[in-house]
Amino acid sequence: MFQYIIKRVLIFIPTLLVISLLTFMLSVSVPGDPVELMISGGNSDNGQSANKIANEQAYIEKRTQLGLDLPVFYFSLGSKATSDTLYRIPKKMHKKNLARLCYNYGNWSNVERYYALCRQLELDCLNVPADSANVESRISIKDNLFKLFINADKGVIDTSMANIEKGILSAPSLNVLQPKFKELKDAFVKLEQEKNLVNRFIPDFKWYGFNNQYHRWITKFIKGDFGISYQDGRPVKSVLWDAIQWTLMLSIFSLILTYLLSIPLGINSARYRGTTKDQVITTILFILYSLPSFWIATMLIMFFGGGDYFNFFPGFGVGDVTPHTPFFEKLGIRAEHLFLPMICYTYGSLAFISRQMRAATINSLSQDYVRTARAKGLNEKVVVWKHAFRNSLLPIITLFANIFPLAISGSIVLEQIFSIPGMGKIAIEAIYRRNYPIIFSVVMFSAILTLVGNLVSDILYAVVDPRISYSSKKN
Repeated sequence: MFQYIIKRVLIFIPTLLVISLLTFMLSVSVPGDPVELMISGGNSDNGQSANKIANEQAYIEKRTQLGLDLPVFYFSLGSKATSDTLYRIPKKMHKKNLARLCYNYGNWSNVERYYALCRQLELDCLNVPADSANVESRISIKDNLFKLFINADKGVIDTSMANIEKGILSAPSLNVLQPKFKELKDAFVKLEQEKNLVNRFIPDFKWYGFNNQYHRWITKFIKGDFGISYQDGRPVKSVLWDAIQWTLMLSIFSLILTYLLSIPLGINSARYRGTTKDQVITTILFILYSLPSFWIATMLIMFFGGGDYFNFFPGFGVGDVTPHTPFFEKLGIRAEHLFLPMICYTYGSLAFISRQMRAATINSLSQDYVRTARAKGLNEKVVVWKHAFRNSLLPIITLFANIFPLAISGSIVLEQIFSIPGMGKIAIEAIYRRNYPIIFSVVMFSAILTLVGNLVSDILYAVVDPRISYSSKKN
């Protein structure tokens, strides 16, 4: 058994490595700029305002703090048309457009020159004092420069260039931009003249070493540093810890309550199969399983949580307590607030697991060893609970592996309805606000618990059924 556990734990390593790679690649390919989200509070204006240009240094400092100025991975596979320093470009949209320009023209040095002149012209335009004669022209120039930053199509570039030139000529105060604009036009002409599409087809391997974004992310994750929340700048570890205690509390108590109720219900339903008792239990469980949790939660709040009828229990939140609140008083407040959510957490699993337990028990009671035990004259309770019960647990243990990760991930719907600040609630809020460090931390923890749940299930198989022995298995 011990050797089997060691083998399974060793298998966890490559499995988690693949999951971490997929998670990380999703995090770097999702839309939006995390630096913009943190600086502007999620209200990005796509880089068109003078405010962003004026705060360029703050942007770069925040980007460096997040490690986004590093290469994405240990190496990259591309073509000779691309640059091995493209990751240094601060703006995400600019970086994507430069990659397209490299593909279209196959000459990074000329693309880099063209981009640098676009940036310089933008800064020069912002330094021109605004007046009534040039205000519209300055806006037009900035808008068209923004198009140059995000478009690699020659037609769009030519149109934007023409509009920029028109804006410069429309106001005397903007004539100072003429020399820099001429350099920009010449740079684009050179970019076209020295096009080298052959570089697209020449493979290029670039090695960046261990100082990269993935290595930094995975090593910090292993050490317990899950990054910074884009929403409020708090460490993700702190955000998760505040939420996980509520989800764990509900999940663990719900899991215990579910198994304590569902196992006896399922066994009794199987023992009295076909009788009125079995039909009543089956009907009630079928109804419970058919009712959606969000509807039950709404009905409980309406009837018992101060809605339209009774006000027996609080319908929202977890209760306000202070550090000086006595323990039993605090326990009473928490229990009162979490009573209705606990019902919603439990009833669906109770119905499902009871039905599975009933089917497994019926199957066990039809086996030869049960008939032999009965033939020996053993008491029916002894036959059921000592002989049939352990084998009936195998399907329930399998279900445990699927339920186990929910102890961390929580229930998004129920936590939203009851305003419980658990993992499900912060996960859905993180999705709405594109707070990716929290999302991917929840994903990683769910993956880890899924693997642990499967391992625990395998161990429990051997505990309840002596015929299962992993030590005799090969490989």
